[in-house]
Amino acid sequence: MTLYSEIMEQPARLESLLVSQRNNAEKISLAIKSSGISYVFLAARGTSDNAGRYANYLLGAVNHLPLALATPSLFTYYQQPPTLKGALVMGISQSGQSPDIVSVLDEGKNQGCLTLAITNEPDSPLGKMADLVFPIQAGLERAVAATKTYTSELMAIAMISAALSGDQQMWNRLKEIPQWINGALQQNETVREAAERYRYMQQCVVLGRGFNYATAFEWALKLKELTYVEAEPYSSADFQHGPIAMVARGFPVMAILSSGALTNSSLSFLEHLKQDLLAELVVISNVQKALELGQVRFVISADVPESLSPIVNIIPAQLFAYHLTLAKGYDPENPRTIHKVTETR
Repeated sequence: MTLYSEIMEQPARLESLLVSQRNNAEKISLAIKSSGISYVFLAARGTSDNAGRYANYLLGAVNHLPLALATPSLFTYYQQPPTLKGALVMGISQSGQSPDIVSVLDEGKNQGCLTLAITNEPDSPLGKMADLVFPIQAGLERAVAATKTYTSELMAIAMISAALSGDQQMWNRLKEIPQWINGALQQNETVREAAERYRYMQQCVVLGRGFNYATAFEWALKLKELTYVEAEPYSSADFQHGPIAMVARGFPVMAILSSGALTNSSLSFLEHLKQDLLAELVVISNVQKALELGQVRFVISADVPESLSPIVNIIPAQLFAYHLTLAKGYDPENPRTIHKVTETR
């Protein structure tokens, strides 16, 4: 039950991280502010890349820092790295082992940039390369599919954002996240029963927009890794530019919708999918009207702000992937083909 236990321990891990790493987040913030940083250049792979998608929205919206996602092969195989003047070069990696991510930070240092590693292994090659290190302190993650390290990466990004903003209210909201996650975890039996409905599902799409664009990608990744479902993630805006043609009666659509700037437009699109195209909706939301559209619905606290919602919304998605794996008769501890640490170049 390793994967399940790691999902369930996330509230305690995040609560501890908030206490132990706040001073470090403030230190990192001061270094960024004193270095004339004009944008963030971020390298990551897999689950950590989805954390980077969250950083793209959060650092942009809260801290007005543009973020560019690195193309590591430019640094390794092509050996033609871009000019990084004015960048905070950031690497996110659970293991800190991937040579391509390390190479991006190495080049950043060669160009005189400030470098930051967010990792579960501060003594890894990535941690040793960086000027600044934020250890996510998730503990040993034995399961192949990342869960607690993902939410810890999101929390690290949110803590750095809070420190940069100087907003005490944001820190206060971060303290509430473990409680909100506990509320999501209490739906475990509901999620288990819902997963049985989809035991024969072979394909689906996962929709999330804005801050939860990252959640769509991470939910889809967990479905691919564990259940072998052909799960394709989209922004609900991008989905309307062609891929919506896939949707017919009963086509499964996983949707994440949090109360905020995108509520009305996203709700209108879900209504179209349900009422006009007769799609089968699985909804994670704290918006009652969105939940009412779902054949299956997972409720998030109404108090969760949109900017922090990806840290909470991924919890029922993780549980859904876990229980669907069991419903399909697969082993969640031994997904085929993949390994815990992947070292790409």
